[in-house]
Parts: sequence; structure tokens; C-alpha cells
Amino acid sequence: MATLHPQYFTDTAGIKMVVLPAKELHSLIEQLEELQEISLVDFAAQINEPSIPTDEAFLMIEKKGQQHMS
Repeated sequence: MATLHPQYFTDTAGIKMVVLPAKELHSLIEQLEELQEISLVDFAAQINEPSIPTDEAFLMIEKKGQQHMS
């Protein structure tokens, strides 16, 4: 886990804000995206439904898109 160095501010309306250095924010977003991917893989393993390879799925989507444009 990345070490964060947040700065806390309260604006004139009393709204509290947190500011992170851009590098830390990007690192945090990457970690959240990785966790989301792991969660999706875990979910897919639990539902136990048949699946198709990603390449085949994209081909199916492209064919449907071409059919709608014709």
C-alpha cells in the first residue's frame, strides 16, 4: 500500500477537502482499479457460468454493430 501525504482544508463554506499530490492520487487510483479487477474475477469464478474469450466477444460486438449500420 502506498504511503499517502494528505493535506486537509476547510473552504469558506465550511466544506472539508483533502488534497493529495498527483503522483499519490494516480497510485491510489491504480490500486483501486486492480482491486476492482480482482473483485470481478472472484465474482466471475463464483457465478460458475460459461464464458467466451475476450477476442470472440469483441468480434461478436463488432458484427452486431455492423449489422445495425447496414
